[in-house]
Amino acid sequence: MRTDVPLLDHITRYIIRRNGKQMRPLFVFLTARLVAETRGEPAAWEPGRRTFVAASLIELLHTATLVHDDVVDDSPMRRGFFSIQALWRKKIAVLVGDYLLSRGLLMSVDEDTWDLLKITSEAVRLMSEGELLQIEKARRLDITEDVYTEVIRRKTASLIAACCACGAASVGVAGAAGPEVGTLRAFGEATGLAFQIKDDLLDLGDGTLTGKPSGVDIKERKMTLPLIHALQCCSAAERRRIIRLVKHHHDEPEAVEEVMAFILEGPGVAYARMRMQSHRDAAVALLAEFPDGATREALVGLVDYTIAREK
Repeated sequence: MRTDVPLLDHITRYIIRRNGKQMRPLFVFLTARLVAETRGEPAAWEPGRRTFVAASLIELLHTATLVHDDVVDDSPMRRGFFSIQALWRKKIAVLVGDYLLSRGLLMSVDEDTWDLLKITSEAVRLMSEGELLQIEKARRLDITEDVYTEVIRRKTASLIAACCACGAASVGVAGAAGPEVGTLRAFGEATGLAFQIKDDLLDLGDGTLTGKPSGVDIKERKMTLPLIHALQCCSAAERRRIIRLVKHHHDEPEAVEEVMAFILEGPGVAYARMRMQSHRDAAVALLAEFPDGATREALVGLVDYTIAREK
């Protein structure tokens, strides 16, 4: 990550010192090992260069999207620290995000991992579409559960799906990917859907350490699953009142608290937990065709962590 631009070096060091949970590279390495075991590789199998490239590419891409997301959301904090855009302003944050993305893409080109580049480029396309779809729907607040699922499938689940697809595709030589890639991509997508619903619940205080202020989604006029379901189950008059609060008073603390109380007192939270568990179960079921053992157990544990985490 070193360059001859001192400011860029300073910012990248700041980012690296504040790494998050790095769950996505874990998905890359575990799915690669699972595929290797499926193909009869010895117990001493170690990930090769292609797998390390895949994990690095995914982490660079993910970090770039976080830097850009903070600009889009005008967020001053990231992982408990000041965001890049808060410290160095939006123009620099956008350029740093672009730089991180380009480093990942160039690494793939230099290593001739074109198949991994294709998988991650598709994820970038889907993530951009999901973000724009969410912004479009936030203007009218007419989002249904089907639309919500499509938004998070593209915006969040597509990257975790890419992690698992890259991990599977990285085993062996380029172009020799087997049917495991599609299965593990579907596994990652189901996990990503559960992950995003858990984020919705965390924003309502579903945990002791949320890592971000409660009610942020309401302030940003994001229609989360608990809110969508609660609106489906209330009267027409109550629905109009809550939508009016979200649309026109989302920057007023009293209105945010009122909307949060409406969600927490209704059926939306329980329904969201049920749907989250359903996606978790679907993800775990897809692993049944792979050999039982420590690697598969670790992947199940990682899925369970996504829905049990507190931040």
